[in-house]
Amino acid sequence: MTTATRNEVRIIGGTWRGRKLRFPSGIPGLRPTPDRVRETLFNWLRDDVPGGRCLDLYAGSGALGFEALSRGAREVVFVDQEPRVCRYLTETLGRLGSAHGRVRCADAQSFLRADSAPFDVIFVDPPYAAGTLPAVLALIDARHLLRAGGPVYVEVPAREDAPALPDGWSLYRSKRAGEVGYHLARAPQPGAPPAQQPSAGDPPA
Repeated sequence: MTTATRNEVRIIGGTWRGRKLRFPSGIPGLRPTPDRVRETLFNWLRDDVPGGRCLDLYAGSGALGFEALSRGAREVVFVDQEPRVCRYLTETLGRLGSAHGRVRCADAQSFLRADSAPFDVIFVDPPYAAGTLPAVLALIDARHLLRAGGPVYVEVPAREDAPALPDGWSLYRSKRAGEVGYHLARAPQPGAPPAQQPSAGDPPA
Protein backbone atom coordinates (compact mmCIF):
# COMPACT_ATOMS: atom_id res chain seq x y z
CA MET A 1 0.00 0.00 0.00
CA THR A 2 1.07 3.59 -0.53
CA THR A 3 1.42 5.96 2.39
CA ALA A 4 -1.86 7.65 1.48
CA THR A 5 -3.85 4.43 1.83
CA ARG A 6 -1.96 2.71 4.64
CA ASN A 7 -5.11 2.51 6.76
CA GLU A 8 -7.33 1.34 3.91
CA VAL A 9 -8.27 -2.15 2.75
CA ARG A 10 -10.14 -3.24 -0.35
CA ILE A 11 -12.62 -6.11 -0.49
CA ILE A 12 -11.41 -8.29 -3.34
CA GLY A 13 -14.30 -10.67 -4.04
CA GLY A 14 -18.02 -11.24 -3.75
CA THR A 15 -20.92 -8.82 -3.39
CA TRP A 16 -18.80 -5.92 -2.13
CA ARG A 17 -15.87 -6.48 -4.47
CA GLY A 18 -13.89 -3.26 -4.91
CA ARG A 19 -15.30 -1.52 -1.81
CA LYS A 20 -12.61 0.30 0.16
CA LEU A 21 -12.71 0.43 3.95
CA ARG A 22 -10.74 2.95 6.01
CA PHE A 23 -9.82 1.66 9.44
CA PRO A 24 -8.42 3.61 12.43
CA SER A 25 -4.76 4.57 12.25
CA GLY A 26 -2.18 4.52 15.01
CA ILE A 27 -3.26 1.26 16.66
CA PRO A 28 -0.25 -0.93 17.58
CA GLY A 29 -0.26 -4.37 16.00
CA LEU A 30 -3.09 -3.64 13.55
CA ARG A 31 -1.87 -5.30 10.37
CA PRO A 32 -4.39 -6.06 7.60
CA THR A 33 -3.91 -9.30 5.71
CA PRO A 34 -2.50 -8.36 2.25
CA ASP A 35 -4.71 -8.65 -0.84
CA ARG A 36 -2.57 -11.40 -2.34
CA VAL A 37 -2.78 -13.50 0.80
CA ARG A 38 -6.54 -13.00 1.09
CA GLU A 39 -7.04 -14.06 -2.52
CA THR A 40 -5.23 -17.33 -1.90
CA LEU A 41 -6.91 -17.88 1.46
CA PHE A 42 -10.44 -17.48 0.13
CA ASN A 43 -9.63 -19.78 -2.77
CA TRP A 44 -8.73 -22.37 -0.13
CA LEU A 45 -11.99 -21.63 1.70
CA ARG A 46 -14.32 -21.45 -1.29
CA ASP A 47 -16.33 -24.45 -0.08
CA ASP A 48 -16.34 -23.44 3.60
CA VAL A 49 -17.29 -19.75 3.74
CA PRO A 50 -20.60 -19.57 1.79
CA GLY A 51 -23.42 -20.19 4.26
CA GLY A 52 -20.94 -20.65 7.12
CA ARG A 53 -20.69 -19.12 10.57
CA CYS A 54 -17.27 -17.43 10.84
CA LEU A 55 -15.22 -15.95 13.68
CA ASP A 56 -12.74 -13.14 13.04
CA LEU A 57 -10.56 -13.04 16.16
CA TYR A 58 -8.26 -10.03 16.55
CA ALA A 59 -10.45 -8.50 13.84
CA GLY A 60 -8.53 -5.24 13.44
CA SER A 61 -9.31 -3.84 10.00
CA GLY A 62 -11.95 -6.55 9.54
CA ALA A 63 -10.41 -7.47 6.20
CA LEU A 64 -11.00 -11.20 6.72
CA GLY A 65 -14.47 -10.94 8.24
CA PHE A 66 -15.79 -8.45 5.68
CA GLU A 67 -14.32 -10.56 2.89
CA ALA A 68 -16.17 -13.58 4.30
CA LEU A 69 -19.46 -11.66 4.44
CA SER A 70 -18.95 -10.42 0.91
CA ARG A 71 -18.50 -14.01 -0.23
CA GLY A 72 -21.69 -15.30 1.34
CA ALA A 73 -20.98 -16.16 4.98
CA ARG A 74 -24.19 -16.62 6.96
CA GLU A 75 -22.73 -14.82 9.97
CA VAL A 76 -19.42 -13.30 11.02
CA VAL A 77 -18.55 -12.48 14.63
CA PHE A 78 -15.81 -9.84 14.85
CA VAL A 79 -13.81 -9.81 18.10
CA ASP A 80 -11.36 -7.07 19.09
CA GLN A 81 -10.46 -5.47 22.42
CA GLU A 82 -9.68 -1.98 21.08
CA PRO A 83 -12.76 0.31 21.44
CA ARG A 84 -11.87 2.40 18.38
CA VAL A 85 -11.69 -0.75 16.28
CA CYS A 86 -15.03 -1.96 17.63
CA ARG A 87 -16.70 1.34 16.71
CA TYR A 88 -15.18 1.21 13.23
CA LEU A 89 -16.38 -2.38 12.69
CA THR A 90 -19.90 -1.54 13.85
CA GLU A 91 -20.06 1.57 11.69
CA THR A 92 -18.72 -0.30 8.66
CA LEU A 93 -21.36 -3.02 9.00
CA GLY A 94 -23.94 -0.24 9.00
CA ARG A 95 -22.48 1.44 5.92
CA LEU A 96 -22.44 -1.88 4.08
CA GLY A 97 -26.02 -2.55 5.11
CA SER A 98 -25.15 -5.96 6.56
CA ALA A 99 -27.31 -7.63 9.20
CA HIS A 100 -25.05 -10.69 9.25
CA GLY A 101 -22.14 -9.32 11.28
CA ARG A 102 -21.81 -8.97 15.08
CA VAL A 103 -19.08 -7.10 16.95
CA ARG A 104 -17.81 -8.17 20.35
CA CYS A 105 -15.42 -5.75 22.08
CA ALA A 106 -13.46 -8.23 24.20
CA ASP A 107 -10.13 -9.90 24.70
CA ALA A 108 -9.88 -12.92 22.39
CA GLN A 109 -9.31 -15.46 25.14
CA SER A 110 -12.10 -14.05 27.31
CA PHE A 111 -14.47 -14.30 24.36
CA LEU A 112 -13.48 -17.90 23.68
CA ARG A 113 -14.04 -18.85 27.31
CA ALA A 114 -17.51 -17.29 27.28
CA ASP A 115 -18.82 -18.37 23.87
CA SER A 116 -20.16 -21.87 23.30
CA ALA A 117 -21.68 -22.04 19.81
CA PRO A 118 -19.33 -23.68 17.27
CA PHE A 119 -18.09 -21.93 14.15
CA ASP A 120 -17.56 -23.27 10.64
CA VAL A 121 -14.45 -21.14 9.97
CA ILE A 122 -12.15 -19.30 12.39
CA PHE A 123 -9.59 -16.63 11.47
CA VAL A 124 -6.77 -16.14 14.00
CA ASP A 125 -4.43 -13.27 13.15
CA PRO A 126 -3.06 -11.84 16.42
CA PRO A 127 -0.45 -9.07 16.66
CA TYR A 128 2.87 -10.82 16.09
CA ALA A 129 4.23 -9.68 19.46
CA ALA A 130 1.18 -10.84 21.44
CA GLY A 131 2.39 -14.40 22.02
CA THR A 132 -1.20 -15.61 22.48
CA LEU A 133 -1.49 -18.02 19.56
CA PRO A 134 -0.84 -21.32 21.42
CA ALA A 135 -3.33 -20.48 24.16
CA VAL A 136 -5.97 -19.38 21.65
CA LEU A 137 -5.70 -22.57 19.59
CA ALA A 138 -5.83 -24.65 22.77
CA LEU A 139 -9.01 -22.87 23.88
CA ILE A 140 -10.69 -23.37 20.50
CA ASP A 141 -9.90 -27.06 20.73
CA ALA A 142 -10.80 -27.55 24.40
CA ARG A 143 -14.13 -25.74 24.09
CA HIS A 144 -15.04 -27.40 20.77
CA LEU A 145 -15.60 -24.03 19.11
CA LEU A 146 -14.88 -25.34 15.62
CA ARG A 147 -17.04 -27.85 13.77
CA ALA A 148 -15.53 -31.25 13.03
CA GLY A 149 -13.19 -30.91 10.07
CA GLY A 150 -13.54 -27.13 10.10
CA PRO A 151 -10.69 -24.81 9.05
CA VAL A 152 -8.70 -22.37 11.17
CA TYR A 153 -6.61 -19.73 9.41
CA VAL A 154 -3.45 -18.66 11.25
CA GLU A 155 -1.07 -15.85 10.31
CA VAL A 156 2.48 -15.60 11.69
CA PRO A 157 5.74 -13.88 10.67
CA ALA A 158 7.21 -15.49 7.54
CA ARG A 159 10.45 -16.24 9.39
CA GLU A 160 8.59 -18.59 11.76
CA ASP A 161 7.52 -22.16 11.14
CA ALA A 162 3.86 -23.12 11.04
CA PRO A 163 2.41 -22.99 14.56
CA ALA A 164 2.12 -26.06 16.76
CA LEU A 165 -1.42 -27.43 16.58
CA PRO A 166 -3.64 -29.18 19.13
CA ASP A 167 -3.63 -32.97 19.05
CA GLY A 168 -5.53 -34.40 16.11
CA TRP A 169 -5.50 -31.20 14.05
CA SER A 170 -3.83 -31.26 10.64
CA LEU A 171 -1.97 -28.59 8.68
CA TYR A 172 -3.88 -28.38 5.42
CA ARG A 173 -2.19 -25.52 3.54
CA SER A 174 0.94 -23.49 4.21
CA LYS A 175 2.50 -20.59 2.27
CA ARG A 176 4.60 -17.45 2.66
CA ALA A 177 4.30 -14.07 0.96
CA GLY A 178 6.69 -11.26 1.83
CA GLU A 179 6.76 -10.93 5.62
CA VAL A 180 3.67 -13.11 6.14
CA GLY A 181 3.49 -16.83 6.84
CA TYR A 182 -0.07 -18.03 6.44
CA HIS A 183 -1.43 -21.43 7.26
CA LEU A 184 -4.72 -23.30 7.17
CA ALA A 185 -5.32 -26.04 9.71
CA ARG A 186 -8.32 -28.32 10.14
CA ALA A 187 -9.93 -29.76 13.22
CA PRO A 188 -10.26 -33.55 13.45
CA GLN A 189 -12.91 -35.19 11.32
CA PRO A 190 -14.10 -38.41 12.97
CA GLY A 191 -13.35 -41.41 10.78
CA ALA A 192 -11.22 -39.46 8.29
CA PRO A 193 -7.66 -40.63 7.48
CA PRO A 194 -4.80 -38.37 8.65
CA ALA A 195 -4.10 -35.55 6.22
CA GLN A 196 -0.74 -35.35 4.47
CA GLN A 197 1.28 -32.42 5.78
CA PRO A 198 1.97 -29.82 3.08
CA SER A 199 5.25 -28.14 2.35
CA ALA A 200 5.57 -24.36 2.55
CA GLY A 201 5.46 -24.16 -1.25
CA ASP A 202 2.27 -26.12 -1.82
CA PRO A 203 -0.02 -24.35 -4.29
CA PRO A 204 -3.56 -23.46 -3.29
CA ALA A 205 -6.27 -26.00 -4.04
